[in-house]
Amino acid sequence: MPQTRAVIELTGQPLGFAELLHIGEGRIRPVAEPAGLARVQAARDVVDRAIAQGQPVYGSTTGVGAMKDVEWSSHELETFNLGLVRAHHFGTGVPFRISVVRNAMALRVNTALTGYVGCSVELVHAYLDLLEADLIPVVRRTGSIGCADIGLMGQIGAVLTGVGEAIYKGRRLPAAQAFTEAGLKPFRMAPRDSLASLSINAVSFAAAAEATRGAAGAIRTLLATGMTAACAMGVSRDPWIAVTHVGTAREAMIGNWLCTASEECDWPSATHIQDPLSLRMIAQVLGAVFESLLMAGHKILAATGRSDDNPVIAEGRVLTSGGSLPLDVTVLLEAASICMAHAARNAFNRCVLLGNGQRRGLPVNLVPEGAIATGFGPIIKLAGEIFSRVLSMTNPVSAQSLVVAGGMEDEAAFLPLVIERFERQVEALKRLAAIEALLAAQAMDMHGDRPGGAVQLVYDAVRRHAEYYTVDRPLSAEVEAIEEELSSEEFLTRLIDVSPIHAIDGFFALGGFGRNEMRQPQPLRA
Repeated sequence: MPQTRAVIELTGQPLGFAELLHIGEGRIRPVAEPAGLARVQAARDVVDRAIAQGQPVYGSTTGVGAMKDVEWSSHELETFNLGLVRAHHFGTGVPFRISVVRNAMALRVNTALTGYVGCSVELVHAYLDLLEADLIPVVRRTGSIGCADIGLMGQIGAVLTGVGEAIYKGRRLPAAQAFTEAGLKPFRMAPRDSLASLSINAVSFAAAAEATRGAAGAIRTLLATGMTAACAMGVSRDPWIAVTHVGTAREAMIGNWLCTASEECDWPSATHIQDPLSLRMIAQVLGAVFESLLMAGHKILAATGRSDDNPVIAEGRVLTSGGSLPLDVTVLLEAASICMAHAARNAFNRCVLLGNGQRRGLPVNLVPEGAIATGFGPIIKLAGEIFSRVLSMTNPVSAQSLVVAGGMEDEAAFLPLVIERFERQVEALKRLAAIEALLAAQAMDMHGDRPGGAVQLVYDAVRRHAEYYTVDRPLSAEVEAIEEELSSEEFLTRLIDVSPIHAIDGFFALGGFGRNEMRQPQPLRA
């Protein structure tokens, strides 16, 4: 990590995807706006007055959850607050990516700067010190039912106190050792600081932002492979022209992209008056997908500047809050998960059409004339299995009932689980796009097509890893190599350079929009 990094000032206002991208990669260092720190101190003063007056303050002078009615004496508070954060280091499993944890810490700071939290200014600086040193807590991802990331944020909070594990200079170390090497000291949790480190959804929001941006990039690539398949099958572009006149705003956006991007390709003459819906309605299907991702993305960004703590400080009082239930983000991500299945079905159907023959006189399984081969029939079964995987993860989980903590916690959103399943869907879609691209390249070579623009980018990516198919051969490694290239930031950047969709690429900071500049989120247009 470079010693000198650009700085971004956090103000308590929502962040954009470009800012999150840069913070997550460690390319910019967050600092706190002075006015925001003043709001933090003003809220802290309210908490200190309440404690001094002997008022019970949830999670500061009382226990939490089922122990909410247990009050601690003044000489017990330090022990309680230290133990509270350490007791919530209970996450297990594979850790989140470092980029997610960096953003989670930045979001904790940013939402504290709203002045609704009541933590100490010193806690804010403690988070910023970790980010400045690039000492990043290890956060195992299984540990939250989606009503505050207590088992996830608890792992960050515990590291602040010198226990747990952290990544420092590329090594996974005990927190105490990492602190020593970085020249930092463990943080002493004051009353309210401990719960302020736990009772929020910063990890989930950071992970949701990264997953949604990743989904937008994957669908951008899937749109390009879909157009490549359409070119290989000699699809009529009339439905794409029509949707620019009669479709929704998002459908028209995708239809316009298909029309414009396909002009750079030597497009074959249409072979049928009316093509199957998976070809005619690419704009309708992926338009709905992008609409869903945009809605989820706007809601996630709004959460980056909103305190979801319990309690909160407002009207000069400490108020019990229910803000830690992130149901809005969860429900929108579940809707996006259903859209992922529609995108997968759309691509799978095109794979079947490519393998069935009939379009432009293509042979069954795309076996060249005279070749003794099984061809691509078996791999289309793989495409079907991938579609089924994506579909199997669409069942909503947010409405299931789960009562814990003596009946005090009886609502949950299960946002981390929703995000994890959504990420798996996106990864499956990347492989499906690779299969579609492989089949389309074979079909194009059979007719000697001359690709151009975005279609050529897809075609060239395939041919760098897979030769024209004439003899049966293993395809597993080839599919994986194609997938790796098509899902890379480098490919996405080239695709966007050739054929941008500004409303998508700019908002989600895809390609050069994310790497070269930071843009504030724009309002969602109807």
